[in-house]
Amino acid sequence: MLRRLFDLILAGSALLLLAPVLLLAAIGVRLSSPGPVIYRARRAGIGGTPFVMYKFRTMHASPTQGSLITGHSDNRIYPLGKLLRASKVDELPQLWNVLRGEMSIVGPRPEDPEIVALHYDEMAMLSLAVRPGLASPGSIYGTTHMHLMGDDIDPEAAYLRDLLPIKLALEVVYVEQQSIATDCLVILRTMATILQMSAGRRNFPDPPELPAAQRILQDYRQRAAAAKRSAA
Repeated sequence: MLRRLFDLILAGSALLLLAPVLLLAAIGVRLSSPGPVIYRARRAGIGGTPFVMYKFRTMHASPTQGSLITGHSDNRIYPLGKLLRASKVDELPQLWNVLRGEMSIVGPRPEDPEIVALHYDEMAMLSLAVRPGLASPGSIYGTTHMHLMGDDIDPEAAYLRDLLPIKLALEVVYVEQQSIATDCLVILRTMATILQMSAGRRNFPDPPELPAAQRILQDYRQRAAAAKRSAA
């Protein structure tokens, strides 16, 4: 109940304070690229239940589904879309998801149900135990360490191989340590990261949760390997 109240107060206050930003972003999207202002993305919520997550559309509208992961140089992104993505303003419509109870301010970032179905192992499923959020240790890591994905030849494969495993381990650490105090620290770290990246910073230290995440990831990989040997 306390966490839900925390989410409602923050989301409601943010929507009121950021209303001019939301309006300008909506007008900008409408003038910059033909198509809907809001992009409705299918995501896996708490317990894996699908829901529609709202974002400002940052890519040109297309009748076909492209890659589930957007690379650095994806030509589908129009110029204003790049700015909205870099500043994370494109994520602000998810405050409505928070008010609806589908998301929290802080929580594991939700993935496409297809990625969950095909690539989530026993460890990853633990991240679905709580509501997904706008901010999380995993999302901060994904933003600051996206360079680990390498080039854009196959951004989806690079993401699944190089970023997703450690991001999910970080989300599991968050689930295990979840508290209002932890949420406040994640919010402050997220804001600081956005401001620093907007100022041009590109190199960031590893998050403080990384050692615990690496231990969790190693433990699950060892267990999976042992189970595979036993079944052989």
